[in-house]
Amino acid sequence: MFDKVRVRFAPSPTGGLHLGGVRTALYNYLFARHHGGDFILRIEDTDQGRSVPGAEEYLLECLGWCGIRPDEGPGIGGDYGPYRQSERKSLYRQYADQLVRSGRAYYAFDTPGELDAMREDQVRKGVISPQYSRENRELMRNSFSLPEREVRALLADGVPHVIRVAMPANEEVSITDLIRGEIRFETGLVDDKVLLKADGMPTYHLAVVVDDYLMKISHVMRGEEWIPSAPVHVLLWKWLGWEHRMPAWAHLPLILKPEGTGKLSKRDGDQLGFPVNAMNWTDPDTLSFSRGFRETGFLPEAFVNLLALLGWNDGTEKEIFTLEELVEHFSLERVHRAGARFDYNKAKWFNHEWVKRTSPENLLPLVSRIYEERKMPSPDPGLLTGVIALTRERCHLLEDFYDQGKFFFIPPDHWDFEAIASRWTAEKKSFFEGFAGRLQEIPDWGAPQAEAIFRESCAGAGIKPGELQLPLRIMLVGGKFGPPVFQIAGLLGREETVRRIRTAISSFP
Repeated sequence: MFDKVRVRFAPSPTGGLHLGGVRTALYNYLFARHHGGDFILRIEDTDQGRSVPGAEEYLLECLGWCGIRPDEGPGIGGDYGPYRQSERKSLYRQYADQLVRSGRAYYAFDTPGELDAMREDQVRKGVISPQYSRENRELMRNSFSLPEREVRALLADGVPHVIRVAMPANEEVSITDLIRGEIRFETGLVDDKVLLKADGMPTYHLAVVVDDYLMKISHVMRGEEWIPSAPVHVLLWKWLGWEHRMPAWAHLPLILKPEGTGKLSKRDGDQLGFPVNAMNWTDPDTLSFSRGFRETGFLPEAFVNLLALLGWNDGTEKEIFTLEELVEHFSLERVHRAGARFDYNKAKWFNHEWVKRTSPENLLPLVSRIYEERKMPSPDPGLLTGVIALTRERCHLLEDFYDQGKFFFIPPDHWDFEAIASRWTAEKKSFFEGFAGRLQEIPDWGAPQAEAIFRESCAGAGIKPGELQLPLRIMLVGGKFGPPVFQIAGLLGREETVRRIRTAISSFP
């Protein structure tokens, strides 16, 4: 039926890109690459009132950060453009009219006030979810209920109207979902969705079918929240004469809150890492800047890795995958039906694993940017690379590199003397004065050399090394934290190590 796998990711440019959206893009991308096919980006901007300036560029930046590169799309080109639905507006009317002529759709002239009155009437009758459907379409102002002559007059006068699908009464529609198997629908339970709006723009239901047909989409992978819309789409494929070209369907499981009580949503907020990337993005609903995974300090490799495993695995216990490995192993057969819980602590675990696997040289520009954002004077790249190598085992997020390493660049101006006060003596003070002098005499500086002199000095003074390592740490960093103390000294260098010891000694009581 299809010569080539062609899949699409079709977001609306209306807000921040969150976990579910990027996972949909990722699964489409992995499937396309695994089968040597095409991954298309299509912007569904038919709701012009909700489109946000800059959102399209933001979407492309998010996908690019994740390493998801479309083969076709806005600004990329391709043989099936344009790739913005607003630029395809002239295509849709003909198909809507074709459906009207065949009796599968109809013109509806109802005003907003009439629609409100219909819904209020249904509520009074005990209807929980009022809708425009087969049961009440004859009571409304449309080409089913009005004489043909009046309909023609209304159209000739340019009276605002929409085109609605005419859902049949007692038909059964089914799809074979590649994840869920056969799903059956009763058409009488589905309302008459709007296909073409009064401004001539299509709704999602018409546009998605027309565009998938014209762009030769072979597989539709989307969230399971679209399952209720499937019967409308299946019937449109059939009624437009394209049933033989209908794509395969795969409805992806929901991403759930950590407690598994419901779908993870935008309202769950920054605690759960929304949005994916907030760079240059202000939420149009709240006019506030929110921190995303990227700003919080996730590596893109880690983010893609954790996202892929929210609903899929390769059948083994393996958890760490590169993007190339995901492409190699991905299959829809291994996508789960049940929702996947999002665990932010597990997400940080993934990032920690990728931080440890990433070379200090590759982490350097990312960590440098964090230091710049914290108004830290530009640290020496060589020293910062060494700090990254020394501290990355302790860092789950990129932001952690600042807290774990800032003391290398900012000498302490106060010390946790209370931690050693009960054991601090004149003898120990004298030890460190002599130790500082001996450090200046070491011909070759490094952590092993500094430790060797320390232990020799301890032996000479008759003091156990364990009694002196904590005071040394506090002298160098200000408190009881940081990597092994002699590795700290090795990175600080001879002059800075000696200076910090002497400064601390002079400040201690």
